Amino acid sequence: MGTTTFSGPIKAGSIKDTTGTTVGTDVNNVGTVLLTQSARVDVVGATAATVIATLPAGSQITNVYLNVFEAVSACAAATFVIGTSTADASFLGSTDVTSVTNVRSSAMASASINVGATDQQVIGTFFPASAANLGTLGDAVATVEYRQPASAGGFYTI
Repeated sequence: MGTTTFSGPIKAGSIKDTTGTTVGTDVNNVGTVLLTQSARVDVVGATAATVIATLPAGSQITNVYLNVFEAVSACAAATFVIGTSTADASFLGSTDVTSVTNVRSSAMASASINVGATDQQVIGTFFPASAANLGTLGDAVATVEYRQPASAGGFYTI
């Protein structure tokens, strides 16, 4: 399967500018495309951090997901957080990974809407309950859903 790279923003719709009031004829219907970046994240062994995505400057984060499809084993408790640095939980609060689950972010603050004027990495961090009782099994994928800036150099703001 081939891939194509765009520098964006990618827009879809048939009417770029509004010049009147007739929907389907002369009212803007162009929108930007939702994009995702995903990574398989480390949920086995000792505390570990994984870069999930590197987002373009000005991107708008719309959601963050964690899909644990193999529960962490041999560990009394283990959690995972997602944010902009190691141990940061600003996008996904502490989530139990000792059972199979698919979780959407409920922790995103308004600051996460605009990643800012420079590219931003999104990082997930795994925390086992204790170093003496580390899991040996466990697998998960984290996904960041986002939109590119509306225009070159443009940013979403609240």
